[in-house]
Amino acid sequence: MRRSAITKTVLSLTALLAGAGAALTGATAAQAAPAAAPTGCVTDARLVPSCGVLWGAAAGGFTSAPRDAALKDWEKLSGRTASIFHTYHKGDEPFPTKSEMAMARDTARPRVLLMNWKIAYGSSWAKVARGEQDARIDRFAARVKATFPEKFFLVLNHEPENDVVARAGSGWEAKDFAAMYRHTIERLRAKGVTNAINVMAYMGNEKWMAQSWWKDLYPGDDVVDWMGLDSYVSAEKGYYHYGMFADLLDRKPANGMNFYDWATTKHPAKPLMVAEWGVYHRVGKVTDKTAGFKSVLPELAKRPNIKAIVYFDTSHDDQGDRDISIDSTRANLAAFRTLAANPVFNVTLR
Repeated sequence: MRRSAITKTVLSLTALLAGAGAALTGATAAQAAPAAAPTGCVTDARLVPSCGVLWGAAAGGFTSAPRDAALKDWEKLSGRTASIFHTYHKGDEPFPTKSEMAMARDTARPRVLLMNWKIAYGSSWAKVARGEQDARIDRFAARVKATFPEKFFLVLNHEPENDVVARAGSGWEAKDFAAMYRHTIERLRAKGVTNAINVMAYMGNEKWMAQSWWKDLYPGDDVVDWMGLDSYVSAEKGYYHYGMFADLLDRKPANGMNFYDWATTKHPAKPLMVAEWGVYHRVGKVTDKTAGFKSVLPELAKRPNIKAIVYFDTSHDDQGDRDISIDSTRANLAAFRTLAANPVFNVTLR
């Protein structure tokens, strides 16, 4: 999460909220309870659920807590296992780590890894695309093949918009990102990595979507399996990006298309993952997040392309001033636990 970021199933989800999402509007719809639960939801070869929505999280952000321990504590707090465990790596860090592999192999609490890799750390997108970090790619490929045969989600340099240097020759132009992404995925495939499911994770921020170079970031449908969005909303009225779950999906530049419509129109065959989301208030400005949490289910019923949502939990963001935790008040936690308990998230990983 960054400061500037602060983005078969149709029938199942519609049935899930029958008598609620379609019949009610506004605050009433946001609080409506589902009428029925999906049954037998399972993931396919690309981890797309046949019905329902995958539930995930990253916990302990911007703290020294081990991410696996933080997630286990968060799962107890929220009342549901995070089927997606979101982790972050950069450069030559060896991953998946032993603790991450253990989390993915917990038979009592099945999880799939969503591993975020800033492969160009200490280098540049252009250099990676030219092959100057092929040894780094090959080490990762060898580690995966030797130690981790399970399927996993892979994000290359999430939120690339924030890292673009729109200057010819910078090595960090949008086109360089696309070339880096393509080169990395093609080389991993050539090295025999067949269990990586690739996610292109945008910020979906209206500031960046308005840039002329934004369209150049996309590396191509053949190297992207899922579309991803990292997006947040404020619970404080009048504060930056105040809104509900719909607002983090619908941000758009002036006279442009909102992120959800753009992703589902331009890339309709791709499932959409909200790879980071959260409701925040400023540190020391404790605010009720209940409405934000209650607004999720009606939007999922109306937006069938969303196949996974992954919460980012921290009591302070990278700037130290936004609290995205689910338990900043007892009421906030109660509302989030109610959301987490919903059977739409009952999806079996296969």
